[in-house]
Amino acid sequence: MELSELYKSVRQNTEHICHPLQTEDYVPQPAIFVSPPKWHLAHTTWFFENFILKDHLPGYEIFNADFNFLFNSYYNTVGKRVLRADRGNLTRPSVQKIYEYRAHVDVNMLLLLMSDISADLKKVIEIGINHEQQHQELLLTDIKYILAQNPTFPSYHPEAHGEMETNSDTGFAAVSEGVYEIGYDGTDFSFDNEHGRHKVYINPFEISKSLVTNQEYIDFIADGGYTNFNLWLDEGWAWVNDNKIGAPLYWQFTDGVWHHYTLSGLKKVIPNAILTHINFYEAMAFAEWKKMRLPTEFEWEVASDQFKWGQRWEWTNSAYMPYPNFRKPAGAIGEYNGKFMVNQIVLRGGSCATAKNHSRKSYRNFFHAEERWPFNGIRLVKI
Repeated sequence: MELSELYKSVRQNTEHICHPLQTEDYVPQPAIFVSPPKWHLAHTTWFFENFILKDHLPGYEIFNADFNFLFNSYYNTVGKRVLRADRGNLTRPSVQKIYEYRAHVDVNMLLLLMSDISADLKKVIEIGINHEQQHQELLLTDIKYILAQNPTFPSYHPEAHGEMETNSDTGFAAVSEGVYEIGYDGTDFSFDNEHGRHKVYINPFEISKSLVTNQEYIDFIADGGYTNFNLWLDEGWAWVNDNKIGAPLYWQFTDGVWHHYTLSGLKKVIPNAILTHINFYEAMAFAEWKKMRLPTEFEWEVASDQFKWGQRWEWTNSAYMPYPNFRKPAGAIGEYNGKFMVNQIVLRGGSCATAKNHSRKSYRNFFHAEERWPFNGIRLVKI
């Protein structure tokens, strides 16, 4: 696909995701880790304006000088910004103004893409496009969290079926010991944290071909999973007690039946559907209960050809660290991944909300251990 067509397709998809929303849905920020849909729409647009248009399109006029402060996310190189916790306070500019901003930037981006641009600039544009695709997944996860705070549990879309997926395989896949290559190996787009391809030694192991289901987790709960400190990491046990946790995010036990909020509204939990919205602490406790363990990110990548993935982000037992020979790019783009390589856990595989072209075996996602609002799940390894 031509770069201009890819740009248009991705930009249109972001607005397609927002189409079911009402105006009031664009603004709330019920938790610090959630960003309002309006902010996502503006920030992804700001990326193209700030990193591409203002320096590379002659005569380009900044849409609004305040937007650099309002919609910068974490780029210290670019300047000051609104605190993340205050994004929901931005009742102005209006939703309509943000859509006008997107239209302004799109017209100028397509004008730029009609010209003869350098290979280096194309790479930055590709980063912007893939950056927006990452925000499309964040949009869906944030929209779900926002709507779930409404006591009427409104439906985002009646056909949001990704959360109801089931496993298509059973059993375990065996992987032989040996030295394996890890990291991105190709010519298509990839993120810098996938680079630094290197060799690792892997001991023999067996990994489940299926992800943990709702019923398996219900059995864990019924067996006192959230009340048995022996199953939990110390930090996880403190998290359970400090926050009075007794089930996955969005779950509630009503009239003797487990229900959960989905993008299609409040539904009964489907026993054989794949579990989602649990954090690293919960994944580790469940693995301990099953007398198994989580895979390392290297084991996951080596074994990934032997099972289906792309349904849930899968917790690994690996810290998010740079690969050997990782080099942080110069300038603001260098802040994209490298500075977050501390105190976070790697997840692999992609989810029902992930852009399909991002679900590659070398793709590395990362979250703090307590975070569970993404579409994440569990795959186990035999001990």
